[in-house]
Amino acid sequence: MYVCQSGPEVLSALRQVQKLLSAHETSFLQSLRSLRKKLGLLQNRTVKHSSTVSACPVPEPLANGRVLGSVFESGHEVHFVCSPGFERTGPETRVCLESRSWSGAKPSCRVVDAPVNTDGYTDGSADGSAALLASVRPSHCIQFLGSSHCSCEPGFSISSHNNTLCTDIDECELFRLTPPGRLCLHTCVNTAGSFQCQCPAGYRLGRDSRSCHDIDECVRASHNCSSEQVCVNTYGGHRCEPVDCPRFRNATYIKTSPLRCDRNPCVQGDNSCLQAPVSINFHFMAVVSNMSAPTVLFRLSAARVLGDELRFGLLGKRGVQHFSVQRAGRQTGQLVLVKPVQGPATLEVDIEMSEMERKVLLGRYVTKVTLFVSPYSF
Repeated sequence: MYVCQSGPEVLSALRQVQKLLSAHETSFLQSLRSLRKKLGLLQNRTVKHSSTVSACPVPEPLANGRVLGSVFESGHEVHFVCSPGFERTGPETRVCLESRSWSGAKPSCRVVDAPVNTDGYTDGSADGSAALLASVRPSHCIQFLGSSHCSCEPGFSISSHNNTLCTDIDECELFRLTPPGRLCLHTCVNTAGSFQCQCPAGYRLGRDSRSCHDIDECVRASHNCSSEQVCVNTYGGHRCEPVDCPRFRNATYIKTSPLRCDRNPCVQGDNSCLQAPVSINFHFMAVVSNMSAPTVLFRLSAARVLGDELRFGLLGKRGVQHFSVQRAGRQTGQLVLVKPVQGPATLEVDIEMSEMERKVLLGRYVTKVTLFVSPYSF
């Protein structure tokens, strides 16, 4: 069943639809005007920025080389470095001008003509280029609020001439006056972005990559000593020492161990034989250069005492002025280093221990000491 509305009702409905459409049209026009206003502001800002910032075109790649620098705005520079084996012809740097063009001519890299050398050495041009390439790197720059902020990798610092470049920090030169061992115990070698410590021959680099530790060639069996020689490890090397029993008039000796000779029994009444040492021991020591003094090097004692007194003394040898022998107990004496020794040096001294009975000599015992002083203080 259909219901027919009267004329006034239809007219009222049409007026309501007209009002709704009018409201939508007004809202649309307001949104359109706002959008146009924002687009105008954005266009003005773009035009203003482009009028104040001028940039140069990206530099052309450098054949057989590199272009260092990532900021191509007015006033900034780019740096040209050739690869190892090539040398640059033309300017090292080019500046971006306000005319949006680069200053100077484009450089190039040409092959280095190394002269022939019968000794097998070159003039070092390629090495110099390689060193320069490794010691100069581009910085990392960002643009913020109209200014450039650049940073470098660890071991590099911003160049004083161009903030788009980083130059290597020479840690060896920077810490040259610090106490030995703080940076390197022996030799410091600067590298690109870091440094390396090196040790002299006969030493190995420690786990801290700074200290040096002696290599014991005798323990490693990396020596060339014969079976008749004694291998003595020294700081930075080793020595092959012969141990031969000495000769005395009317006295003979036999080697009873690698480092000991004992006197054969004397004929009764042979005083010259009885005056010869009962035994001779050989003692080898290795010390560092300029070791602090006084320092006790070692102690020696009698295994058994037949008499009522032991006497200790030094016999004249090379470097005897550096030593002193002192009593450490009733049956013990000690060898003392009383004066520092600058290495490298080899010192020899004999320690005599005399056994007495009512001031009558019962026997003499000699220890022959050889001291090997290293050239280094470690």
